[in-house]
Amino acid sequence: MQTLTVDVFLSVDGWAGGAESPGYFGYFGPDLEEWITAELAVPQLVVLGRRTYEALAGLPEEARDDSWHRMTKLDKVVFSSTLETASWPNTHVCHADLVTEVTRLKHDSDVPLRTMGSLSVARQLCAAGLVDRLRLMTFPLLVGTSGRGPFFADVASADLELAGHRVLDRRVLLVEYRPTGRDIPRV
Repeated sequence: MQTLTVDVFLSVDGWAGGAESPGYFGYFGPDLEEWITAELAVPQLVVLGRRTYEALAGLPEEARDDSWHRMTKLDKVVFSSTLETASWPNTHVCHADLVTEVTRLKHDSDVPLRTMGSLSVARQLCAAGLVDRLRLMTFPLLVGTSGRGPFFADVASADLELAGHRVLDRRVLLVEYRPTGRDIPRV
């Protein structure tokens, strides 16, 4: 059975973006670029929601960097009830139930699965207990009232164990957790 990794980029106050925030919250650096390049070089099946797919596939030509071109070569599945076709190469649109289909993909895929962004998809996969690794890339800012995409909103409780951590560009914290399957501590 393959693993599923959920990657989420966040501000310290838990937002996946901000109304006024540029890509990577404006903290793109050489270590982060190296990490992205290394992660995209690993064979994987990318699991996306419609909004993230449309944002990535629709990037203007001047924003299409090496990472975008590498992602073009990866197999991708987009979960959507409204999207009919996908123009991005190696992309399949799936109208099936997310949890059922990802469970099947984990059993049948030849490569690990990974989400990027796609907060609704990530939350549903966490709630279903399908996530093997949760990687949080925390950027050093508080987005405050301009925040959008609160990743942890409506996420079910889960006990996690630290699987690794790393500081990128002396300011961005990458923390990797594995769900333990145990209940969280309670009073």
